[in-house]
Amino acid sequence: MNIVKRAIFGGIYVALIVASLLLWDTSKWPFVVLFATFIILGIHEAAKLLSHNGQKPSPLIKAIDMAGAVLTFLAVVAHYNEPSLAGMFVIPAAGYLLVRFTTQLYMPSRNALADVSQSLGAVAYVTLPIIALTIIASSFSPRIVLAMFVFIWLNDTGAFLVGCAIGKHRLFERISPKKSWEGVAGGAAFVIAAAIACASVACLQQVFNPINLSVATWIALAIATVIASTLGDLFESLLKRTAGVKDSGNIIPGHGGILDRIDSLLFVALATLIILQIATLS
Repeated sequence: MNIVKRAIFGGIYVALIVASLLLWDTSKWPFVVLFATFIILGIHEAAKLLSHNGQKPSPLIKAIDMAGAVLTFLAVVAHYNEPSLAGMFVIPAAGYLLVRFTTQLYMPSRNALADVSQSLGAVAYVTLPIIALTIIASSFSPRIVLAMFVFIWLNDTGAFLVGCAIGKHRLFERISPKKSWEGVAGGAAFVIAAAIACASVACLQQVFNPINLSVATWIALAIATVIASTLGDLFESLLKRTAGVKDSGNIIPGHGGILDRIDSLLFVALATLIILQIATLS
């Protein structure tokens, strides 16, 4: 029953992401609503994982963090899609910092350093990568973002299948005892093969490569995905292990929290943006 539940809700998660990206040219609202929701849920979970000595995050501070993050995200979307609003993302970002730091003055009974570190850590961890996704979709193509998700899912699939079959050498046993070097290699094989196909197979080029990225760039994106996806997964595992929890939350039945679903994405989005920017400059 748990496998069925996991498959159903995993399918819904995938369908929402794919639909939001395919509809990008028609309407950006599905993307905006979906990823704003990810920001809110992600900050809620990250704040708990980053809590200091078990001290629960203040509801007021958490609300300010969520509002500042979502407003900055919306302003970035507007910056890239409405010329008259270019550069306006600075206003909500600066406003958030002013409000957040000022609010701390009125919470004398709390550990100020821990509270501020928790806030900025949660906001940066979740929001900056989703802003990177927005930049990729706006400056390059939403189909590149779609390919990035496909790479992440293929990497997870390849790592799981190969790791279960022949995995013997532990990758990072202190943090994630089940991951193996063989699994990483399996995931890499799946992703690199898909990247070469995106650059050379006509039907896949039309879907994923509308801006004609070179084979070398696609391979670089594949390698970056494998490395960043693994690191992102390990980092969230470290946070959970430090916090003493199995899952970041329980919002998605059979999967845990939203961070359990997007942990790899948060690192891959940043790595993908770096690769694309370098490829554009060269």
